[in-house]
Amino acid sequence: MAHPEPPTANMNLYQPNSATRKPRILLAASGSVAAIKFANLCHCFSEWAEVKAVATKASLHFIDRVSLPKDVTVYTDEDEWSMWKKIGDSVLHIELRRWADIMVIAPLSANTLGKIAGGLCDNLLTCIVRAWDYSKPMFVAPAMNTFMWNNPFTERHLMVIDDLGISLIPPVTKRLACGDYGNGAMAEPSLIYSTVRLFYENRELSNGGNV
Repeated sequence: MAHPEPPTANMNLYQPNSATRKPRILLAASGSVAAIKFANLCHCFSEWAEVKAVATKASLHFIDRVSLPKDVTVYTDEDEWSMWKKIGDSVLHIELRRWADIMVIAPLSANTLGKIAGGLCDNLLTCIVRAWDYSKPMFVAPAMNTFMWNNPFTERHLMVIDDLGISLIPPVTKRLACGDYGNGAMAEPSLIYSTVRLFYENRELSNGGNV
């Protein structure tokens, strides 16, 4: 199944907000086995919103790109600067940050959580986060082994991102991919979708329809 090619360097992804358009959701996957559910997540959101996707190099080990919705463009680290040719050309992580109404990182790996908490920006996903306008919502759905989730670093990192205003969709307890049983599995795509949609629609009502 063919998927849209990333836009060329001179294509501006950003367009002014309109009260009549669909919400713009930027979905991102980092390197966790839970990324096998990323196509399902994209399908959930694409029925309601305009969706673009970002995938880290590690997440591509688990994402079945053939199963992604045909109208969802997936951007990778290779697209970041290959699209840039000269001063004045669009910078992808800036254009995606401008375009999105909401960003959702699912799964959020322990490694990417640590990068965000430390302010690191060494790939497309973390560059978007570093450039993010925190007047706009961002949600994260962590996925990691129970011992990684219970590690003291995780608590510290979650406190940091909470201070930034990033909303947590907590992991759940179940049999993990490694065979262990415990907390750390990513929330189901349907729950992630319903959480974000409910937030968006409640905020739209409170703003009188202007999100």
